[in-house]
Amino acid sequence: MKKLVLGLATTVALALTGSAQAQSKYPEKPITMIVPFAAGGPTDIIARIVGENMSKTLGQQVVIENVAGAGGTTGITRALTATPDGYTIAMGHLGTFSAAPATYPGLKYDPINGMQPIGLAGGTPILIVARKNFEPKDLKEFVAYVKANTDKVNEAHAGVGSVSWTTCTLLKGQLGVPKLNAVAYRGTGPALNDLVSGQIDFMCDQIVSVAEQVKADTIKAYAIASAERSPALPNVPTTKEAGLPEYQIEAWNGIAAPKGTPKEVVDRLVDALDKALKDEGVKKRLLDLGTVMPSATERTPAGFGALIKRDADKLSPTLAAAPK
Repeated sequence: MKKLVLGLATTVALALTGSAQAQSKYPEKPITMIVPFAAGGPTDIIARIVGENMSKTLGQQVVIENVAGAGGTTGITRALTATPDGYTIAMGHLGTFSAAPATYPGLKYDPINGMQPIGLAGGTPILIVARKNFEPKDLKEFVAYVKANTDKVNEAHAGVGSVSWTTCTLLKGQLGVPKLNAVAYRGTGPALNDLVSGQIDFMCDQIVSVAEQVKADTIKAYAIASAERSPALPNVPTTKEAGLPEYQIEAWNGIAAPKGTPKEVVDRLVDALDKALKDEGVKKRLLDLGTVMPSATERTPAGFGALIKRDADKLSPTLAAAPK
């Protein structure tokens, strides 16, 4: 009996040792970072900039995989239900992590208690933008025009629950036009293409996605929904300056892994993200796009988790009652 017990103890010890060794060698193969929207949108852009640098620290390539659908929840569901070994992670945002629970009652993941936050990758102020030849000349005219033409104005968004949908839902609620005609796309990239070509009237989206188009004068920007102007677009007024001070909202992008991912693996990913955001080349690319760099606390799992819950609590009442 004593030999049997010793044998079992040895077997368990060897198994635990093998598991620890496997974790200490992480990563031994490429890591898939799922972006839950089509290529070319703000989440995709930030994921590629940050993921490229993380690859250098981790010693394995971080491969971006775009899995669009259902306002980003299709891709996030796939990522967060994957094996919790650190080889499948996700770059989500305000919509997929904080807005989704109120928007999708049957959501198959729990961003508050059912996933492992890694860290915030960047804050992304929201802009109200329109096709270049849209009739209103400034934000005050835009507000008046939208209220007077609710039957013909078209709004674009990247799917129910996305940042573009979430932030424009807040805007429409404040303007008293919650049922304004909206056209859903599989990502901000395709929506922006139609905005540039003049097929859609306006949208609300992250500065990372629209800054270059605003600079190139292929679309117009009415205002940025932040307390201060962005250095990336210094000529775009804040919503307070432009006459709509109550509309203040900032989105963000961050990385998460499935719940149960080993601590050693989480630590490696946190370290790689932190090093990426400290890299001068990465910082310049993100800042040029208008990204707000996260604090040291926000880059941690605890800090990012707290941000997710804070914004979920703030958005839930409005989004739960919004037309879908």
